[in-house]
Amino acid sequence: MKKCLLSALLFLLGNAAFSQTSGDYNYSIAVRGYSLMQMPKVLNQRNSEKFREAAFSGGILKFNDNQISYRLGGNYFKKNVQIVNNCLNCEEANGKMTDYSFKIGFEKNINFSIIQPYFGFDIGYRNNKFVGMLSTKSSRDALAVAIVPGPDGVETSKSGFTASPILGIKVNPMPQITLFVESNLEFFYSYERQETAGPDQARTFKKFNKSEFLMNPVSIGLQINLGTNR
Repeated sequence: MKKCLLSALLFLLGNAAFSQTSGDYNYSIAVRGYSLMQMPKVLNQRNSEKFREAAFSGGILKFNDNQISYRLGGNYFKKNVQIVNNCLNCEEANGKMTDYSFKIGFEKNINFSIIQPYFGFDIGYRNNKFVGMLSTKSSRDALAVAIVPGPDGVETSKSGFTASPILGIKVNPMPQITLFVESNLEFFYSYERQETAGPDQARTFKKFNKSEFLMNPVSIGLQINLGTNR
């Protein structure tokens, strides 16, 4: 009986010693291995709720203070995309989208266990740019879609303020290594520029101030904890 109690006590002491995890380290470096993101709306995009996948798209530097970590991070995305406008004679744009952001914020662990739920908040700057060719489609029948002569060159950009609450969970298989999964709902207020150039070199220019909410359902990454403060 005494041996059982002693074993249980040693187990609890060992678990308590390990339970601080990343809070025992001065700072952490995190890399996002996989992200599923909703990009800002381009032109009069029909399926703006479409999510895009990205691998190794960003990183975070964290300064740890017990249960709270202060975050400084960034994301970068560049990919060829297709955009379809929401209209009767729909226009289709094909080109390259570039999106990057810089954010600062915090996260707070809810407990000290090996599995740690957390919440946080980030604010920062985001820039989204699309450069491509815009072709006008005419739906002549349900089976055939003709391309009206064109195409037009198009360039759009959005830049502005972003704010996002965060929910996540961390798993600590060992003190120096942490796996995390997080999601956020991002508010994006931006200044938008739209410029098109037709085959006859005629140019049109528009500018707006817009706001939108973007859902980023999942981001999976690896965090390395450095600089023990024990």
